Amino acid sequence: MDDFQKQGLTEHLRELRRCLVYSVLATVAGFSVAYSYSMELGQLLFTPLYKAMPAGASLIFTSYQEGFFFI
Repeated sequence: MDDFQKQGLTEHLRELRRCLVYSVLATVAGFSVAYSYSMELGQLLFTPLYKAMPAGASLIFTSYQEGFFFI
């Protein structure tokens, strides 16, 4: 707590910038990993739906962008 009170404005801004950079890098890394496994995740999430559908049926998307999520 003493370090917090002794820091000047520029030190606080440097620490904020460092935290923001780490947050952006972690978000990009997490998105990259999730995107690389998107087909496997889609299959995992759609498995119960496929089992409940009648034979020969297919999925119908109600909006244009929905079909692009799991091509």
